[in-house]
Amino acid sequence: MSSQISQATFKKRRVFVFVILSSIFISSMTMLNILGISRFLDLSFVFFGTNVPMIVAIGVLPYPITFLCTDFISELYGREKASRVVWAGLIVNIWLAFIIWIGGALPGFTSTSLSETSNNAFMTIRALSLGIIVASMIAYFLAQYSDVLIFHFFKKLTKGRYLWLRNNASTMTSQLIDTISVILISHFLTHSLPLQEGKSVVEGLFALIGYAYIFKFIFALFDTPFFYIGVKYLKPYLGVRDDSF
Repeated sequence: MSSQISQATFKKRRVFVFVILSSIFISSMTMLNILGISRFLDLSFVFFGTNVPMIVAIGVLPYPITFLCTDFISELYGREKASRVVWAGLIVNIWLAFIIWIGGALPGFTSTSLSETSNNAFMTIRALSLGIIVASMIAYFLAQYSDVLIFHFFKKLTKGRYLWLRNNASTMTSQLIDTISVILISHFLTHSLPLQEGKSVVEGLFALIGYAYIFKFIFALFDTPFFYIGVKYLKPYLGVRDDSF
């Protein structure tokens, strides 16, 4: 009887944690596409006396957490459920694009200065968002699917050992794929990326790719301890068999 109660409790816990991780993943993807390139942030810093430039779009801020979520889901629930979450995120992006598109296609109400200001603000966001959503959907699918595949490739290769390896290898590789894809596609679709003056388009694009990837790379390094701690405590909490790190 106690065994049945224990298994029922584990099942409830697994469902709850899965919903939380999936919700954080999908909400982060939604923020990315709504905020997009509406503002760029200067996160440059000094490292051992050397200035490291890092100019990133505000939409990039919540994005690295999505890879941590899929890594948690991959480790705790397996490749199939991680892939389902990736597909669910893609569907949400398509739905978001449809709502933003139809919101601008329908006639707007602009009889007051406030409503006219709101309408103009929406149309500006819409113009930026639609191109970014298309770019991010392509980059998202390539990156997140690569993240799941690489994670499980290294898990199988190392026979469940070296958690740090599969976490960092999958995240850093997939984020590079994502960064290159979304910046190149966004530029050619919207032509709204702030390229540096005095540099060619190619140099400007590579600079933006470098800035965004530095931010994601640093986040990937810092999320490893949280991933270790999370897996260490979540596995027994969820009743998942432990593997050697």
